[in-house]
Amino acid sequence: MNDRTLNHLGLALVGIVGVAFLVLTPRLAELDVVLELTIYMIMAILALSLALIWGYGGILCFGQSAFFGLGAYTYAIAMFNIGESTIPLLLAVALPAVFAALLGYFMFYGRISDVYLGVITLTVTLILFNSVNSTAGPEFRIGAARLGGFNGIPGIPPLNIPGNKAWVVDLEGMFYLATGALLATYFGLRWLLASRFGRIIVGIRENERRAELLGYDPRAYKLATFTIGGALAGFAGCLFANWGAFVSPTIFGLAQSAQIIIWVIVGGRGTLIGPIVGCVGIQWLTTALGANQPSGSNWWTKLLANAPFIFGIILIAFVLLVPKGLVPTLGDWGQALLRIRTRRPAGGLKPKQAEEA
Repeated sequence: MNDRTLNHLGLALVGIVGVAFLVLTPRLAELDVVLELTIYMIMAILALSLALIWGYGGILCFGQSAFFGLGAYTYAIAMFNIGESTIPLLLAVALPAVFAALLGYFMFYGRISDVYLGVITLTVTLILFNSVNSTAGPEFRIGAARLGGFNGIPGIPPLNIPGNKAWVVDLEGMFYLATGALLATYFGLRWLLASRFGRIIVGIRENERRAELLGYDPRAYKLATFTIGGALAGFAGCLFANWGAFVSPTIFGLAQSAQIIIWVIVGGRGTLIGPIVGCVGIQWLTTALGANQPSGSNWWTKLLANAPFIFGIILIAFVLLVPKGLVPTLGDWGQALLRIRTRRPAGGLKPKQAEEA
């Protein structure tokens, strides 16, 4: 079985599992479970946005939460001023994309190296966090929307069917929307990465100098990749604002930015399914640690209740022991087993016995 066949089988398996999950979950699970799974799907879209930028584009972005937060705040502010969700949804994608394009233009055409690029993106998200966090007064408003500062913006109106604001998307509808959007994002990125554009950005990641000598402009391709990732993160932010009907400056914070990077590292950089697995696994662990706080005042019970401590241990373990991430490592093990099986002669005979037979 060659790599192309395995690739097609993998795509088919993801599609079947995804559609089955989409159709069966609301029928089999309680509403609170469906609500929890919805946020997993939204965050998985955010993980895919960094998977494209970092995993395939080779651009280490520490500030992916900046585009996520911009999408959420743009949707919230536009909804309070417009009242119908079609234009706010489009703005929540377009504004982070334009912001990413402007930021990326100065970084890539300024020939900023990878380390400084990470510092700049981290600084941008901290600037946004502090700026939004200091808008608590009544004078900080955009039209009918009060920014709310550290209190955030509550009561955000939900998405509605385009052109009919009386037909809003309910909680179950949000699950269908988020899961369908995740599937569309996954297969859309697979198509993009299989195209000429995708092969070029991977080539630039592997050897930027060689790609430049072949006639490609790495700055333009990096800028396009960075912009697409910003748009995806903004879309995830829009869905997040709908899910909780609330946004606050914490979505720009360091914890949010670090969490996205951890999802990609744990799941596996250079894959699309890996960041989804890493995101859902870490999100589930976060919920489990919060819901099952151990009783007692011993030092070890306090450590078990400390989610950042647990995540730190997980991150260090994966970086040291599984540097390629969970999904690529499992893939390597599977291919190794497959090679052993294909080399084994039919009938389970040892090589010498097979020759004699």
